[in-house]
Amino acid sequence: MLLKDKVVFITGATEGIGFECAKAYLNAGAQVSIIANSARSIQNAASKLSDSDVIFIKADVADSDEVKQAVEKTVKIFGKIDVIHNNAGISSPSKAVHETSDDEWNRLFEVNVKGIHNTIKHGIAELKKTKGNILNTGSQAGMIGQEMHAAYSATKGAVAALTKSMALDYAGMGIRVNAVAPAGVWTPLLRSWSQEQMNPVLIKNYLDEIHALGYCPEGDVVADACLFLISDMARFITGCILPVSGGAELGYRRVIPQNKNIKHTEKR
Repeated sequence: MLLKDKVVFITGATEGIGFECAKAYLNAGAQVSIIANSARSIQNAASKLSDSDVIFIKADVADSDEVKQAVEKTVKIFGKIDVIHNNAGISSPSKAVHETSDDEWNRLFEVNVKGIHNTIKHGIAELKKTKGNILNTGSQAGMIGQEMHAAYSATKGAVAALTKSMALDYAGMGIRVNAVAPAGVWTPLLRSWSQEQMNPVLIKNYLDEIHALGYCPEGDVVADACLFLISDMARFITGCILPVSGGAELGYRRVIPQNKNIKHTEKR
């Protein structure tokens, strides 16, 4: 029960990595407030998480007023907030910089970066009371880049820098700030995208091979790392961007050896 008596405010947790995190937090004894901007996704998640220790609030993280109301509702129901997990994010479009429209660029930054600004602006007072902590969901794309995802990579690079700056700003308040940086992770969106490709098997193999450990994981591996970082087991860790990526950031693709004499991997 790593999170017994803790209240976690998590955005974008009705599917994918966020949903796996919400489940892990509940299993660890927390009360969880899930924030999402889609009524349909909330309904779907609620049908799977029928627990008295979880609430669902419809709000767009890019909208300051909606986030403020979500924070207030969470405190009204659960009495406090110990953790803010900024997980909400979007990745579209798959374009180079010059092909990205102003609206597409702005929306990515409004959700992926301004969303963090909004949750902390309205939630920091609660974290001061509980000496809680903040966790941001980043990406290896923000550390090493990603082909045809320039704007998305830029937002995740911003998240990494923001995490470190926030860690310094809030350390004196007893508030830790960390981030996780996954590479490929099987989520409903990624599965749908892969099935739309001309050769889904080729896509699966590609996603497996970008990880040095040889496979693209499910969201639970990220959730386990997140659980550790927001728990007291990580009480002396702050400003950390934790890779949860099977070694993808090492710059190599895994290749299955054809014979025992092949010992090395192929460079990316």
